[in-house]
Amino acid sequence: MSSPAALSPTTRLRRLKPDWISDPKVWRTEILAGLVVALALIPEAISFSIIAGVDPALGLFTSFTMAVTLSIVGGRRAMISAATGAVALVVAPLNREHGLGHLIAAVILGGVLQIVLGALGVARLMRFIPRSVMVGFVNSLAILVFMAQIPEMRNVPWPVYPLIGAGLVLLVFFPRITTAVPAPLVSIAVLTAFTVGAGIAVPTVGDRGALPTALPVPGLPDVPFTWDTLTTVAPYAFAMALVGLMESLMTAKLVDDITDTPSDKTRESIGQGIANIVTGFFGGIGGCAVIGQTMINVKVSGARTRLSTFLAGTFLMVLCLAFGPVVSDIPMAALVAVMIMVSIAAFDWHSVAPKTLRRMPAGELTVMAVTVVAVVATHNLAVGVVTGSITAMVVFAKRVARLAEVTAVTDADGRRVVYRVTGELFFASSNDLVGQFDYAGDPEKVVIDLSAAHIWDASSVAALDAIENKYAQRGKTVEITGLNTPSADLHRRLTGELSGH
Repeated sequence: MSSPAALSPTTRLRRLKPDWISDPKVWRTEILAGLVVALALIPEAISFSIIAGVDPALGLFTSFTMAVTLSIVGGRRAMISAATGAVALVVAPLNREHGLGHLIAAVILGGVLQIVLGALGVARLMRFIPRSVMVGFVNSLAILVFMAQIPEMRNVPWPVYPLIGAGLVLLVFFPRITTAVPAPLVSIAVLTAFTVGAGIAVPTVGDRGALPTALPVPGLPDVPFTWDTLTTVAPYAFAMALVGLMESLMTAKLVDDITDTPSDKTRESIGQGIANIVTGFFGGIGGCAVIGQTMINVKVSGARTRLSTFLAGTFLMVLCLAFGPVVSDIPMAALVAVMIMVSIAAFDWHSVAPKTLRRMPAGELTVMAVTVVAVVATHNLAVGVVTGSITAMVVFAKRVARLAEVTAVTDADGRRVVYRVTGELFFASSNDLVGQFDYAGDPEKVVIDLSAAHIWDASSVAALDAIENKYAQRGKTVEITGLNTPSADLHRRLTGELSGH
């Protein structure tokens, strides 16, 4: 086999080139997916700008810089990052109280913190998120996407409703005719042409805010570079960094499952930070992974490469700058239909099927329900994930605590009793351990056999010390046997050191 050094430059370049570069079918899928996502990003970016209290153009610039930057430095192919409601909610109070300069400074600092957290391995915490939390996360995002469409169906002209219905019909039935062109793109084009041609007055994208007419210009935030500024923006920057990473990593895991391909979560964490720094220097409001548009890209349009992410951001600016009047005429009903279809496709219907509910443990259902309720109540996916994970830990601790059992066997001569402890000993289970021994009635020699148990924490060592002390007060001796190596090391380090009296 030839060594890399012996290969010609052409051969080395061919090996580095992704397989999809020369596949026209993939190109078509990625280009059309990027176009559909760009169209869907416009009204949401404008909405998030309104939430943050800034000019709509800043939300659009944010979606452009986030998508393009992460298409290069991100760790999850085909995932869409842009301006998001969660980040907008975090930075909105800072903008109201201190102005746009402080908001932009917080975005840049938040990006720096994301790079630091990514380098420290925050992505590895994803393995501690249970499946029930993940299912709750998926279902809650589907509910949020649907709920976000409800305001678009209130107090609107009556033609909006048949337009939404027609859009849903196209989205369901057009893929049965052909999948060469994404159904969302067809639905948007047909409904736009119909409303414009027929002169039907319905809410449009242009009604949400003015589209930008020029590219963003880089610059520094207009703030004094002082300690007071740092202390003002730091709490918001830290909150933004955590919320952005949580949503992005959860979305990356979801895309991993949908596409059955792995992603580099550490690279994604650092990439999110780089993208937010770039976004801040271009005057953006900060962002993270956008779940609805990611589902459009991956699940509805079938995109799988970085090209669709790059083109989503690029097309967004092209549509705004070169085709602003045309884009402004897109009826919101067309985009509402697309997002309703996304919410239906994203929801895990199997998780709420009667057959599944009957078989699923009550604790798992509780965790899933708590996650969904927390997300829907706060409109913050990060809050739901944290709440669900804490609930899962409590459920797990309660379940494992019941597994610690104590059985006693007294020798025939009555001179020794052996207590066999079975299960996991930690703070929840060891608290009940002390009360399971007969201190007054046992013989003078007591053996505690831990060969079928494991000591996990200081609470368990303290419980064993308390048992020994209670027997010692009655002039009886205790021998602890059967400790495995990790348990023996922990017990040896801590025994006798945990009581102040």
